[in-house]
Amino acid sequence: MKTERPRWFWVVSVLALLWNLVGLAMFWVEVTLSPAAVAALPPEQQQIHAAMPQWVYAFFGIAVVAGVLGALGLLLKRRWAAPLLLVSLLAVAVQMASAYATTPVWALTGAAGAVFPLVLVVIGLLLWLFARKAAARGWIG
Repeated sequence: MKTERPRWFWVVSVLALLWNLVGLAMFWVEVTLSPAAVAALPPEQQQIHAAMPQWVYAFFGIAVVAGVLGALGLLLKRRWAAPLLLVSLLAVAVQMASAYATTPVWALTGAAGAVFPLVLVVIGLLLWLFARKAAARGWIG
Protein backbone atom coordinates (compact mmCIF):
# COMPACT_ATOMS: atom_id res chain seq x y z
CA MET A 1 0.00 0.00 0.00
CA LYS A 2 1.36 3.36 -1.01
CA THR A 3 0.94 6.40 1.17
CA GLU A 4 1.47 10.10 0.65
CA ARG A 5 5.13 11.06 0.85
CA PRO A 6 5.97 13.93 3.20
CA ARG A 7 7.72 16.96 1.71
CA TRP A 8 10.87 16.13 3.61
CA PHE A 9 11.07 12.84 1.66
CA TRP A 10 11.65 14.87 -1.50
CA VAL A 11 14.13 17.19 0.20
CA VAL A 12 16.18 14.28 1.52
CA SER A 13 16.01 12.49 -1.84
CA VAL A 14 17.20 15.54 -3.78
CA LEU A 15 19.99 16.15 -1.25
CA ALA A 16 20.97 12.47 -1.53
CA LEU A 17 21.24 12.82 -5.31
CA LEU A 18 23.28 16.03 -5.06
CA TRP A 19 25.58 14.47 -2.44
CA ASN A 20 26.19 11.43 -4.60
CA LEU A 21 26.72 13.52 -7.74
CA VAL A 22 29.44 15.42 -5.87
CA GLY A 23 30.92 12.04 -4.95
CA LEU A 24 30.81 10.98 -8.59
CA ALA A 25 32.60 14.20 -9.57
CA MET A 26 35.25 13.57 -6.90
CA PHE A 27 35.71 10.03 -8.23
CA TRP A 28 36.23 11.41 -11.74
CA VAL A 29 38.74 13.97 -10.48
CA GLU A 30 40.63 11.31 -8.52
CA VAL A 31 40.93 8.77 -11.32
CA THR A 32 41.89 11.39 -13.91
CA LEU A 33 44.58 13.19 -11.89
CA SER A 34 47.48 14.01 -14.14
CA PRO A 35 51.06 13.54 -12.93
CA ALA A 36 51.31 17.33 -12.74
CA ALA A 37 48.20 17.51 -10.56
CA VAL A 38 49.59 14.81 -8.26
CA ALA A 39 52.87 16.74 -8.03
CA ALA A 40 50.91 19.81 -6.93
CA LEU A 41 49.33 17.97 -3.99
CA PRO A 42 50.74 18.42 -0.49
CA PRO A 43 53.53 15.89 0.21
CA GLU A 44 51.34 13.80 2.55
CA GLN A 45 48.63 13.50 -0.11
CA GLN A 46 51.24 12.53 -2.69
CA GLN A 47 52.42 9.68 -0.45
CA ILE A 48 48.86 8.45 0.09
CA HIS A 49 48.08 8.69 -3.63
CA ALA A 50 51.23 6.78 -4.56
CA ALA A 51 50.49 4.01 -2.03
CA MET A 52 46.81 3.59 -2.98
CA PRO A 53 46.20 0.26 -4.75
CA GLN A 54 44.26 0.71 -7.98
CA TRP A 55 41.61 -1.82 -6.90
CA VAL A 56 40.50 0.57 -4.12
CA TYR A 57 39.26 2.92 -6.82
CA ALA A 58 36.89 0.19 -8.02
CA PHE A 59 35.13 0.34 -4.64
CA PHE A 60 35.06 4.15 -4.87
CA GLY A 61 33.41 3.88 -8.29
CA ILE A 62 30.91 1.28 -7.11
CA ALA A 63 30.04 3.42 -4.08
CA VAL A 64 29.31 6.57 -6.05
CA VAL A 65 27.54 4.95 -9.02
CA ALA A 66 25.33 2.86 -6.71
CA GLY A 67 24.70 5.98 -4.61
CA VAL A 68 23.65 8.07 -7.61
CA LEU A 69 21.39 5.28 -8.89
CA GLY A 70 19.96 4.69 -5.42
CA ALA A 71 19.17 8.39 -5.00
CA LEU A 72 17.56 8.41 -8.44
CA GLY A 73 15.56 5.38 -7.32
CA LEU A 74 14.26 7.39 -4.37
CA LEU A 75 13.20 10.22 -6.65
CA LEU A 76 11.56 7.73 -9.04
CA LYS A 77 9.83 6.07 -6.05
CA ARG A 78 11.42 2.67 -6.74
CA ARG A 79 12.00 0.00 -4.11
CA TRP A 80 15.38 -0.89 -5.65
CA ALA A 81 16.75 2.33 -4.18
CA ALA A 82 17.34 0.61 -0.82
CA PRO A 83 19.51 -2.27 -2.10
CA LEU A 84 21.53 0.13 -4.24
CA LEU A 85 22.12 2.43 -1.29
CA LEU A 86 23.22 -0.62 0.73
CA VAL A 87 25.71 -1.50 -2.03
CA SER A 88 26.94 2.09 -1.91
CA LEU A 89 27.33 1.95 1.88
CA LEU A 90 29.22 -1.35 1.78
CA ALA A 91 31.47 -0.16 -1.05
CA VAL A 92 32.37 3.09 0.70
CA ALA A 93 33.09 1.18 3.92
CA VAL A 94 35.40 -1.22 2.06
CA GLN A 95 37.02 1.69 0.23
CA MET A 96 37.77 3.57 3.44
CA ALA A 97 38.92 0.51 5.37
CA SER A 98 41.14 -0.50 2.44
CA ALA A 99 42.66 2.95 2.17
CA TYR A 100 43.57 2.86 5.85
CA ALA A 101 44.86 -0.72 5.63
CA THR A 102 47.02 -0.23 2.54
CA THR A 103 48.35 3.33 2.73
CA PRO A 104 50.07 5.52 5.34
CA VAL A 105 46.95 7.69 5.66
CA TRP A 106 46.63 7.13 9.42
CA ALA A 107 50.30 7.86 10.08
CA LEU A 108 50.13 11.00 7.95
CA THR A 109 46.76 12.42 9.04
CA GLY A 110 46.05 10.86 12.44
CA ALA A 111 42.61 10.84 14.00
CA ALA A 112 41.67 14.15 12.39
CA GLY A 113 42.07 12.55 8.97
CA ALA A 114 39.53 9.87 9.89
CA VAL A 115 36.69 12.35 10.44
CA PHE A 116 35.66 12.77 6.80
CA PRO A 117 35.81 9.04 5.98
CA LEU A 118 33.62 8.38 9.03
CA VAL A 119 31.20 11.08 7.88
CA LEU A 120 31.01 9.38 4.48
CA VAL A 121 30.16 6.03 6.05
CA VAL A 122 27.59 7.57 8.42
CA ILE A 123 25.88 9.44 5.58
CA GLY A 124 25.81 6.23 3.54
CA LEU A 125 24.26 4.42 6.49
CA LEU A 126 21.66 7.14 7.02
CA LEU A 127 20.70 7.14 3.33
CA TRP A 128 20.26 3.36 3.35
CA LEU A 129 18.16 3.53 6.53
CA PHE A 130 16.09 6.31 4.98
CA ALA A 131 15.43 4.20 1.87
CA ARG A 132 14.45 1.22 4.03
CA LYS A 133 12.06 3.42 6.01
CA ALA A 134 10.62 4.83 2.78
CA ALA A 135 10.03 1.30 1.49
CA ALA A 136 8.47 0.15 4.77
CA ARG A 137 6.10 3.13 4.78
CA GLY A 138 5.10 2.60 1.15
CA TRP A 139 6.70 5.82 -0.07
CA ILE A 140 8.68 3.84 -2.65
CA GLY A 141 7.65 0.60 -4.23
